[in-house]
Amino acid sequence: MSTSRPETGGADTDEAEQPRPLVTDVASALSPLVRRILAPNPGMMTGPGTNTYLVGVDEIAVIDPGPDDPAHIDAILGCGGDRIRWVLCTHTHIDHWPAAVAVAARTGAEILAFDSRDGLEVSRSLADGDTIDATEFRLRAVHTPGHASNHLCYLLEEERLLFTGDHLMEGSTVVISPPDGDMATYLDSLRKLLTLRPPLRTLAPAHGHLLTDPAEAVNWFVDHRLDREAKVAEVLAAAGGPVTVDALVPLVYDDVDEERYKVARRSLWAHLRKLAADGRAASSDADDLDAGTWTVAPV
Repeated sequence: MSTSRPETGGADTDEAEQPRPLVTDVASALSPLVRRILAPNPGMMTGPGTNTYLVGVDEIAVIDPGPDDPAHIDAILGCGGDRIRWVLCTHTHIDHWPAAVAVAARTGAEILAFDSRDGLEVSRSLADGDTIDATEFRLRAVHTPGHASNHLCYLLEEERLLFTGDHLMEGSTVVISPPDGDMATYLDSLRKLLTLRPPLRTLAPAHGHLLTDPAEAVNWFVDHRLDREAKVAEVLAAAGGPVTVDALVPLVYDDVDEERYKVARRSLWAHLRKLAADGRAASSDADDLDAGTWTVAPV
């Protein structure tokens, strides 16, 4: 049976205090309605691991159940048990949804997401604005494509808390990997968060701690992406001729470790495709990451 403990730095605590360390498969209470359980899947792409959130008391929605790991599934069921009514997935990347199958099978819960894809079969598809109405809370789906075209965030209206999945995370930018990932769409989806009313109070990412100043966080991520785009354009112009993505990576991402280049090349490709759509770059084949070459668009 999992135990719960409150997290310092959560939605109703002093932002100046440091949050408690994330502990695998131990439920941490973040608010009267929300608990978090960290999955045991740390790594370059997942940070400390995937955060699984349980929302509600009498009726429970599980958000991003995470990997198909028996201990993690037991922790979810130990915390929510037969009160679990819904399993919500933010998107169908492999670190977010596989445990949904076992949790739903053992509780009878519905599996909800934007669509069935990548091995996930949903009980019901959700579109932007659709709601899950429980006895104690309402969750509203917010479609936020960009990292993935089927990405949903979930807004807990009672607390103005947004479960962001991989739309943004604490301490790191997310990978935008074409063709399903799209940089221009991603930036639009980030800005969309600033238009939600009433304004958001807290962001609960799938990786890392809560973010307690949503506007500051969203603006930082937008500015960071635009700064990177400007650097891509500058380096491309300096190359003076056709150049591959792999040749550009160490020049554009000279501020990251080389071990991240394999991942960074995909976001670089997304930046180049956006520049091409904006009429600022041209490619021999924008749809082929490995074979395409890139130049500044002719005037």
